[in-house]
Amino acid sequence: MKFTDLIKTNSWLSIEMVLIQLYPGEKKSVSAYEQVFNDLKLMEPVAGDVSIVLSNENDDFDNSSYVDVSGRENNPKENPNELTDSLAIEFTPWNEWLGMDIEKNILQDFTELEIIVHCLYEMTFMGFDEEEIQAEMDKLNSISDEYKNMSDEEKKENTISLDDLFDEDEK
Repeated sequence: MKFTDLIKTNSWLSIEMVLIQLYPGEKKSVSAYEQVFNDLKLMEPVAGDVSIVLSNENDDFDNSSYVDVSGRENNPKENPNELTDSLAIEFTPWNEWLGMDIEKNILQDFTELEIIVHCLYEMTFMGFDEEEIQAEMDKLNSISDEYKNMSDEEKKENTISLDDLFDEDEK
């Protein structure tokens, strides 16, 4: 089953109810989510080799639980340097989301409506407009390129360790 199949076979009113239930803080943005949903219904899916994966996770930092939405390659290449097979997909173009498979075991833990809602939330994490999301991605890539082009001395001057960051945050 593809994500586009879920989008095409479910109604906005059902999705809206689950959205408000799972993400009550998003009630103010319901019309923006509806617009994204309607846009998705009109888009042509782009086939790919990635499946959407949802998992219930616990955040040890603040003892909260959340649903993680990520991708996984259907036919991964062996790479011993990879720490995980999980892919961040929040910056993926929406027509590519539509072409992604839904991992079969997800339907045992989540309803179709929950899958749609969690995916919509992830897709719009950086904004409700694809151009806006792409601009954020371009900005992040620019910062990354800038860092890669720094000398070791510049990197040392312009970065701090996570421990130092957390120490500053506690002050």
